[in-house]
Parts: sequence; C-alpha cells; structure tokens
Amino acid sequence: MSVVGADSVGLLLRNRGFTGLLFYRLLAMLSYQIVAVTVGWQIYQITRDALALGLIGLTEVVPYFCFALFAGYAVDHLPRRKLGMFACLGLLLTTLMLAGVASGVLPAFGTKMIFVAIALNGVVRAFLGPVYNALFARVLPREQFARGAGIGSVVMQVGLVAGPALGGLLIAWQGLATTYLVAAAFAAAASIAIISLRVTEPALPADRAPVFKSIGEGLRFVFNNQVVLGAQALDMFSVLFGGAVALLPAFIHDILHYGPEALGILRAAPAAGAVLVGLWFARHPPKRNAGRLLLFAVAGFGLCIIGFALSRQLWLSVAMLLLSGMCDGVSVVLRSTILQLATPDHLRGRVSSINGIFIGSSNELGAFESGVAARLLGLVPSVVFGGCMTLAVVAATARLAPKLRRLDLRDLQ
Repeated sequence: MSVVGADSVGLLLRNRGFTGLLFYRLLAMLSYQIVAVTVGWQIYQITRDALALGLIGLTEVVPYFCFALFAGYAVDHLPRRKLGMFACLGLLLTTLMLAGVASGVLPAFGTKMIFVAIALNGVVRAFLGPVYNALFARVLPREQFARGAGIGSVVMQVGLVAGPALGGLLIAWQGLATTYLVAAAFAAAASIAIISLRVTEPALPADRAPVFKSIGEGLRFVFNNQVVLGAQALDMFSVLFGGAVALLPAFIHDILHYGPEALGILRAAPAAGAVLVGLWFARHPPKRNAGRLLLFAVAGFGLCIIGFALSRQLWLSVAMLLLSGMCDGVSVVLRSTILQLATPDHLRGRVSSINGIFIGSSNELGAFESGVAARLLGLVPSVVFGGCMTLAVVAATARLAPKLRRLDLRDLQ
C-alpha cells in the first residue's frame, strides 16, 4: 500500500459528511440483507419450490419499477436527507410487518402477507439508492470520486457480507421473528444516521418542471450517452442472466445438503470478494483502460457462476462465489465512478433512479428468471445457462459500445 494512497483514504475517512453517509448506507444495507436472506429461507421452507424464490424478486421489482423514476424526480426537487429518513422508516415498518407474520401476531394467509411486505419494500428501496448517490457528490470533490466509490463499495459489500451471515445465524439460533426485529433496529438506526448527516444540500428549484418532462430529461441524458448506457446495460443483463443468489436456498438444501448457517456463508461470499477489490481500489483508483477492465471483470463473473453451478463441495462453491464477488466488485467501482463523473449535479437523482432500474432491479428480475429457468431446465443447468448468457452479453456490449470499450476515466474528469 502506498503512503499517498493511505493518506488519501485517511483524509476521506476524516470527512464527517462522507463517513455519515457511509453509516447510512451500511445500516440500511444490513437491514435489507437480513430481510432478504430471512424471507428466502422462510418462503422455501413453506413452499419447497424454486419458482417461489424467483417470485420474491418479481414481487419486489414490479413496485420498484413503478416508483423508481418518480423517486429520482423527488430526490432532485425535495430535501434529500428527509427523503432518506422516510425511506428508512418505511423499511422499518415493512420489517415489523414481517416480524408480526413470523410471530403469529399478524395473519399470514399462506405466504400472501409475506409477499405484500416484499412489494412494499420495493417501493421503499426506490428511494434509498438515489438519495445516497445524490448526497455522495455533495460530500466529496470530483477528484475524490474514484477513491470514494472504492470505499463506498467496501461499505456496501460489508453490509452484503455481514447481513446474510448475521441473518443465517439469527434464523438458526433465535428464529424468524427475532431476526426480523434485528433488521428493524438497523432500519431505525439508518433513519437517524441520514437525518443527522452534515451536508449542504443544493437550493431547491423555485420553479419545478412538470414531473414527466423532468423525468424525460433524465432518460434522454442516459440514452444519449453511450458510456453510461453501455455500462448500465452490461451490468443489468449480466446480473439478469448470471445471478444465482436467489437459488442458494435450493442449492443448500438439494445439492450441498447443509442448513441455514451455510446459506449465510454462501450469501456472504460474493460480498467478501467485492470487499477485497474495494479496498484495493480505495488505495489505487482505476484510471487507464477502465472500459476493457469492466468487460473482463463481467466475463470473469460469468465463468465463476458456471463454476459454482458445477460444484458439489461447499468449500468450492464458496470459492467460486468469492471470485465472482471480486469480479463484480470491479464492475461496481467502475460503474459508480463513471456515473458520478458523467452526471450533472441537477440530474443526479433522476439518473441514479434510472441506474437503479438497470442495476438494482436486475437482481430481482434475475431472481425471477432464475426461478423460471430452474423450473424449466433444472437447478444446475439453469445456472450454467445463465453464466453462458453473461459471456454472450459481454461480447455483444464490446461490439455495440466501442466508446465504453475504449474508455479511460481521465477523459471524464
């Protein structure tokens, strides 16, 4: 580690606005991830159906799609910290609803009430990402965006590691209801962190443009920018086809034959790999050949997913997911940096919400695709197919987006 890199990271971490924003992201991520692993386990124990695991993603992504663009508009036109606080409080309420169902306080109606809570979570999640991305550019200067993206990726992935691992342990030791209550406590802490954030927000516009005209402005920016559009589409389709996380309960139960503790380990493995990459980029921010690096990283992700599908040993499955997380971590840092550098400040909320539709929703759509493919092709063949499709997406993107393939981040400074 270079002295210059260490000093730069230390300077960033002494920025109270930036560290406060990171706490907000971590706490919200812990809450969301504990809920995700708990809901998956609960649904599979009730149904024993891989398709039901896919329906979890579809149930969340439909309301997310419906509200994402309006959330971006709100972030660009209303106080961002207050929006973040209300989103975290919404996460708190839906998690308490799930706790009520798990404990028997609220009626379950089979799995219907669980899916209602998941749908409400989709609405809430539409606000979390745009708030973070819009405030990110307010707490850091442009020259620190790449390092900040690396640190932000580490924090996000720590949440992805700790959340599933903690969720799996809590399910095994304390049961579903207590696990949901712990997630609710993290959501409450996140709401306090965001409203207490020290940051100067931009002046609210005196005259607000019509909602749909304003949303159209954000859409035109994204679809007219080959680099931004190419990076977002690459990740969306690779995760859509290559994601295997939604099927992990089925792999644990039917292929590897372990319990919920192992589920937490598998869910955490990709994030652990991404943490390692984020730490590296925080000290050595990427600059040259960013486009080629992004393409190679996504191709590596697809190969790791194929390796995971073919594994019959827990340690090998963990290793494949760890490597896939390292590849995905490269993609996350590069995409975040591209998005921050290429987006004008007055469009950050709307562009972030569009990015969320491309990136965030691809996880849930990917979960649904995985469930359908597993029903049609079988569990293992469906994941192998997804990894092969990811490789095809990389090849198509390299051909159709030459500006992204040749991208050097210094061109965006």
